[in-house]
Amino acid sequence: MLDKAGLLDEVASRIAASTPTTVAYLNVHVMNTAARDEALSDFLRSADLCYADGAGVVLGARILGHELPERMTGADWIWDLAAEAEGRWRIAWIGGEPGVSEEAARVLRERHPDLELLAEHGFHDDNPALCERVNAWKPDLVLVGMGTPVQERWTSIWRGHLDAPVVWCLGATADFVSGKVDRGPAWLHDNQEWLARLLTEPGRLWRRYLLGNPLFLARVVRERITGPRPSDRARG
Repeated sequence: MLDKAGLLDEVASRIAASTPTTVAYLNVHVMNTAARDEALSDFLRSADLCYADGAGVVLGARILGHELPERMTGADWIWDLAAEAEGRWRIAWIGGEPGVSEEAARVLRERHPDLELLAEHGFHDDNPALCERVNAWKPDLVLVGMGTPVQERWTSIWRGHLDAPVVWCLGATADFVSGKVDRGPAWLHDNQEWLARLLTEPGRLWRRYLLGNPLFLARVVRERITGPRPSDRARG
């Protein structure tokens, strides 16, 4: 199992070897969505690298007897990735509302001026043309941030049209880096990211966290007591 440094090292080695790689993440919202979305569940199982993006998943794994490394959320590791990529890799970032990924790219380049980063919003009707533009940029890494399950569905369909060695789903990271969405107090989002997000966007996120978190924990406890359901065993 990889920690943040190990994850970035693994991505770097796959870029160097031009190994086609799809990277995904798990948090409680993704897990709850996958429980009722078989296509998303299949995508996550087929991903080459998949890591914990939330403390809830780390806790759930511990209840089931597994130890995961630190949670790794995009709003944190994106800065390490930018430092790793500066002067070395070309990145394309697809996602967010028009202007959001572009602003996130500008913020990253303020700290890393030699970072080569193409930004595109996530509301394109002509995806073949989008893939052609991205391929013309010749990126080593494509970041896809459209929210779950849209980004995973998009990646499932269009991954084969992208020439980049690595395609990485990263959720709403552009919203945070651009300043469009406030992460809340650092002391809180470092320990309880879900609560920080709930406090900053209660109207949009209360169902996801106040209903979704107990639902996820109930499913974990049931699996701890009874074991995986037959359908989960078959897919696993």
